[in-house]
Amino acid sequence: MQLRYSFRLYPNGPQRSALARAFGCARVAYNDGLRAREEARAAGLPFVPSGVLSKALTEAKRTEARSWLGEVSAVVLQQSLRDLDTAYRNLFDGLKGKRPRMGAPRFKSRKDTRQAIRFTANARWKITPGGDLTLPKIGDVRVKWSRVLPSVPSTVTVVKDAAGRYFASFVVETDPAADLARMPESDTMVGIDLGLTHFAVLSDGRRIDSPRFLRRAEKKLKRAQRALSRKAKGGKNREKARRKVARNHARVADARREFHHQLSTELIRENQAIAVEDLAVKGLARTRLAKSVHDAGWSAFVTMLEYKAAKYGRTLIRIGRFEPTSQVCSHCGVKDGPKPLNVRVWQCQACGWWLDRDINAAVNIAKAAGLAVSACRARVRPVRVPARREEAGTHRDGQTTVVGIPAP
Repeated sequence: MQLRYSFRLYPNGPQRSALARAFGCARVAYNDGLRAREEARAAGLPFVPSGVLSKALTEAKRTEARSWLGEVSAVVLQQSLRDLDTAYRNLFDGLKGKRPRMGAPRFKSRKDTRQAIRFTANARWKITPGGDLTLPKIGDVRVKWSRVLPSVPSTVTVVKDAAGRYFASFVVETDPAADLARMPESDTMVGIDLGLTHFAVLSDGRRIDSPRFLRRAEKKLKRAQRALSRKAKGGKNREKARRKVARNHARVADARREFHHQLSTELIRENQAIAVEDLAVKGLARTRLAKSVHDAGWSAFVTMLEYKAAKYGRTLIRIGRFEPTSQVCSHCGVKDGPKPLNVRVWQCQACGWWLDRDINAAVNIAKAAGLAVSACRARVRPVRVPARREEAGTHRDGQTTVVGIPAP
């Protein structure tokens, strides 16, 4: 199983200049290939294959107009063309229905907030004994190692984000047997109901509060964005203000990602099978709850659960978004109809049980996935169900009671 391990890079001044040069050359190679294919399409010519683009890139290095492309590693330029091929492949697969539809490739700009280049094994990059990352035509870059790589990486991608931070992302092949050995045995199963008031409510009754990282940082973000709006466009002060806004957003994203990692690892460690609902996040993001939906980050959390379940031999089951999990009583199974969002506790009209909306939905999610979970904690409090008229009490017409004693 292939995984990515990301670490922070701290390049010095000349190395930052060399990385900026590599980012620019990779962008030009991508745009030249895209332009060649778009011109061929407009002229009614066949699709330009990647081999022709690679040959044209090599010839461009010999010209005076593109001679500066030789100042960076050739692997970086070739990998940029591979990224263009991937973009077209995703476009065609979306048109064929093999994957969700994606737009056509677009030209990259030097003003893009995220820049990336990739080095394969052919580039002969390496990790020095001192812990630095040696990149061709860039030098030995200092790395902040937060953990040990499980095996020798095959490729490394250097990324510069909107906040001006540099990262090295390594592709590593992991051993499934070693991953399974690190995870304790478990036979428990759980259903998860994702929400906004509570980030997650489990079928065993636990509630995980929503941290609301964006909401908590709104005041600081508001000040930074107000300062950005007052800066003149094109000036250095505006670029400083933009980076300050980007750093604040990066802190929010990092805190949210850390929360997702901790919670997903905890759930995978404790449970053998996990059931979640396939939420329509795009549809919810078009409602008045859009900011809260994006702040929760449900899709990223479920994606983490998915790959960690595959890594550690757990089972993750997604149920359809149209399952009436909030309408069905988890005790008797009777569908009681839709309820507005302000109804958090309701009583089943069939069996009389009082049910917590979120816990009841979590139990129904687990049951819809075929998991044998207990619904005993889904109720709020039991109530006495009135007996039928013909089975209880004494009748005035002189009939016997339920215990066989004649009425007076």
